[in-house]
Amino acid sequence: MAKKKRKRKFEFLRKQFSKLMQKKLVVLFLLVILAFLGLIMRITYINAADGDKYTKLVLDQQQYDSRNIPFKRGDILDRNGTKMATSERVYNVILDAKVLLSDEDDVEPTKEALRDCFGIEESAVEEVLEDRAESRYIVLKKGIDYETAQKFEEIDADNEKYPNVNGVWLEEDYVRAYPYDSLACDVLGFTSAGNVGNGGIEGAYNEILNGTDGREYGYLDSDSSLERVVKEAQNGQNIITTIDLNLQSMIESRIAEFNRQYEKYDDTGRRIQLGSKNTAVMVMNPNTGEILAEASYPFFNLNDPRDLTQFYSDAEIAEMENTTDEKTKLKKNIIAMQDIWRNFCVSDTYEPGSTAKPFTAAAGLETGSLTGNETYNCGGKLLVADTWLPCHYAAGHGTETIQDAIANSCNVALIQMVETIGAEEFVKYQSVFGFGEYTGIDLPGEATGILYDTETMGSVDLATNSFGQNFNVTMTQLAAAFCSLVNGGNYYQPHVVKQIQDENGNVIENKDPVLLKRTISEKTCEMVKSYLTAVLDYGTGKSCQVEGYHIGGKTGTAQKHPRSEGKHLLSFIGCAPIEKPEIVVYIVLDELNVSDQSASSYVLELSQQIMSDIFPYLNVTRADEMAAAEPASDTAAE
Repeated sequence: MAKKKRKRKFEFLRKQFSKLMQKKLVVLFLLVILAFLGLIMRITYINAADGDKYTKLVLDQQQYDSRNIPFKRGDILDRNGTKMATSERVYNVILDAKVLLSDEDDVEPTKEALRDCFGIEESAVEEVLEDRAESRYIVLKKGIDYETAQKFEEIDADNEKYPNVNGVWLEEDYVRAYPYDSLACDVLGFTSAGNVGNGGIEGAYNEILNGTDGREYGYLDSDSSLERVVKEAQNGQNIITTIDLNLQSMIESRIAEFNRQYEKYDDTGRRIQLGSKNTAVMVMNPNTGEILAEASYPFFNLNDPRDLTQFYSDAEIAEMENTTDEKTKLKKNIIAMQDIWRNFCVSDTYEPGSTAKPFTAAAGLETGSLTGNETYNCGGKLLVADTWLPCHYAAGHGTETIQDAIANSCNVALIQMVETIGAEEFVKYQSVFGFGEYTGIDLPGEATGILYDTETMGSVDLATNSFGQNFNVTMTQLAAAFCSLVNGGNYYQPHVVKQIQDENGNVIENKDPVLLKRTISEKTCEMVKSYLTAVLDYGTGKSCQVEGYHIGGKTGTAQKHPRSEGKHLLSFIGCAPIEKPEIVVYIVLDELNVSDQSASSYVLELSQQIMSDIFPYLNVTRADEMAAAEPASDTAAE
C-alpha cells in the first residue's frame, strides 16, 4: 500500500517539474561553467601579460622586500698588525613615507620617536612627508652608532609602549675611520663618498680595498608566499703596509715639536703661520726598499680632511668663500685642499743640494775617471766659462782629498771632479741612480723632476749639477738611490705595501722586494761609505752624531729659485751602521720660518733628535756590537 502512495507522489512531482524548468536549469548551469572558464582565461592572460607587474605591487606592500647589503672596505694595517684605517659599522635612518602616511595615527608617535632617539626635528620629517609622500626610501640621518641603533630597535619592538611607530627602519652601512687621526696621513690617504680612495694607499689600492655590495631580494613563490634570497656582500681585502706605526708616531712627534718653535700664533692661540713650508722624513730599509716611515708636515686630519682652519687664517678662508662665482670658489678650495693633501715625499721636486755630492764622486769612481787618490785645491771660488762659482766656505778649504771634499761639502772640489768625469758620463749616472725617472713606488702622484741631457748641458750647468743645484729630484728618488749607494749597489724599488690578505687573514699576495738594477760596484760602495763616515767624524754633519752608533751621511743646503730671495731647503741623509747599513734616514727642512734659512744647524738638530729616538727602537746595531762581531767574522772566514 505504501509503495503505491510513493509512486503516485513521484509521478505528481515529475509532472510538476516541467520541461521548461529543466531547460532553464541547464542554461544556468552552462552559464556558470562559462563564467568559470572566462575567469580562468582572464587570470591566465593577466598572469602571462602583467604577472611581474602585479607581483611587484604585492611586494610593494612589504616594507623590507629588498635591501642593499654594503660591503666592508678592507683595513689598512701597519707591519705589526695595528689598524691604521678601518671601516666601522654604522646605521642610516630610513623613512618609508608611504607606509607611515597609510595610517594617520602613526605619524605623530613616529615623529616623536625620531626626535627622541635620533635628534631628528619634527619639522624636518614633516617637510619630507609633504615633498615625498610616495617615496619608499628617504635617508633621514646617516652614521648612527650601534648604541643608538639598539635603542631604536627596542622602541620598534615594543608594541605595547610604542604601538604606533611605523615606516622607519635602519639600514646597515660602514664609515671609514682613522683611529690615529693625522698619523701617516700622506701615506694612507682617505676616502670620499662611494668608497673612492683619495691619495696614498687608499687611492693606489682602491680596487683591492673595495668589495662588492650584496643584496637581499623578496619575491612571491608559486604559493604566493613571500620568500627571500640573500646575496652576501663580498668584503674588500686588507692591506699590510711596511710602515711601523710606533716609528711613524715618534717621527711625527719630533717634527711637530720642532716646528712649534718657529710657528706664529694670534692672540687667541690660533696658528697663523707654519713653522716651515715643508718638513719631511723618510726611513727606509736599504736592503729591501721597504719604507718604514714617511711623514710630511704639515699634517691633516684624515677624519676631517677638508678642514682648512688649521692651515689658513680666517681672512684667507673668507677670501676663498666670498665670491659670487661658484666655479672660482670651487677652484680656490680645490687648490687649497690639494696643497694640504699633497705628499711632499713623492709629489714635490726640488734641488737636492750637497746630498748629491756622494753620487758625483761615485760616478767618477765607477767610470774610472777618479781613482780615489786625487787631491784638489779650494780657494773659495772657481771660474767656469766666465762665471765665478762660489764654495759655501768663502775663505776656501785649501788642499783636499775626495774624502775631505765630501766631508767639508766643498763645491770647488766637486766642480773639478765633474770636469774630469765629463757631461756624457755624468748624465748617464744620473739616470743610473734613477734621478728624473719614476721609482715605481706604490703611491699615487709621483713626480719625476727635471734634468739636463748631454745636448742641453753646458759647462756651468755641469758644474752646478755636480754639487746638487740646477736639477730636480724627489725625496723618494734620492732615498732609493742612496740606499743603493750604501748597500753594495742594489737598487730596490721603494714600496709601502708588504702583503695583501683577505678578511680572514689569509695571505692573497706577498709584495716581495724587487731588485730593479745595479748602480755601483762593491768597491765603489766601500769607498763612498768611507767618505760618508768622514762627514760625521769631522765634517759638516758632526753635530748630528748619535752616541754609540757608527753613522755615515751627507748634509745639504740648496738655494731655491729665485736665488735673490734667500729661501733654502736644508737636508740630511744618513745610514747606520755604516759598515752594514740596516736603516736609511732622510730629513728635509723646506723654508724654515727663520731669518737665515741657510744655516744647516737646524736640520742637523732635527736629524740628531730623530735618529736618537728611532735607532734604539729599531735595534740598529751599535758600534760596540759591530766591533765585537768583526773578529768573529774574520775567524770564521779563515
